[in-house]
Amino acid sequence: MFKIVKREEMAGGTVVLNEIEAPLIANKAKPGQFVILKATEEGERIPLTMAETDPEKGTLTVIYMVVGKSTAVFKSLKEGEGYQDVIGPLGKPTHIEKVGTVVCVGGGTGIAVLHPITRALKEAGNRVIAIIGARNKDLLILEDRMKQASHELKICTDDGSYGRKGFVTEVLKEVLENEKVDQAVAIGPVPMMKFVSKMTADYKVPTLVSLNPIMVDGTGMCGGCRVSVGGETKFACVDGPEFDGHQVDYDELMMRLQAYCEDEQKCYNDYCLLEQA
Repeated sequence: MFKIVKREEMAGGTVVLNEIEAPLIANKAKPGQFVILKATEEGERIPLTMAETDPEKGTLTVIYMVVGKSTAVFKSLKEGEGYQDVIGPLGKPTHIEKVGTVVCVGGGTGIAVLHPITRALKEAGNRVIAIIGARNKDLLILEDRMKQASHELKICTDDGSYGRKGFVTEVLKEVLENEKVDQAVAIGPVPMMKFVSKMTADYKVPTLVSLNPIMVDGTGMCGGCRVSVGGETKFACVDGPEFDGHQVDYDELMMRLQAYCEDEQKCYNDYCLLEQA
């Protein structure tokens, strides 16, 4: 068992943080990599990019939104309980180097994935401007950590309940018009990454995105996580999860992500009814 040593609910309980004992993974993991978790023997394998690792404590941290049955089961786990399986680190780590000024754009739970990358870019000597957004103030996560990880933090919400009213792309456009930006990193909902990438392409700014396609084994065997990048088929689990944002076929990715939404909702509803019985 991989014990949960810290559990925290965020965003009104829709987002959950788990710090998990996994010393072998914590000692090897790098920013940008992910793990696959399974709560029980009969459980579903869920890939989650790590938000934090602590080699000294031997722990890793994942932050996830409850969207279906499996993440609802994850949420039911308490401190002291644990996951049956945690597999990783998987995927290629983020390539970190000093390039100059970097803009890191995060939305929703993508902010958790963005945080260690932002911090690593700052530690590498870059000037880092972070832009984070959510639908409203209650759904915004990791503000304090992102502030520490960057030189400048800009916040926006769709409804204007906190920070600037509007989308992260609006703030990004102002930065691109007023700064010489050498690289961008965007992690969050697929539409957000799509429009960030379209904008940075206009300014000829290299852009890295982290993709979240459907995934089963995480080792390149099943092909479930295939994505089209630059007209070629790539597997997010072994070729990614990070890719050149200007080359990704986002429309195909969104279509594949929607393939099981109806089944996912049904399973979640059935699970909730069972729990209430």
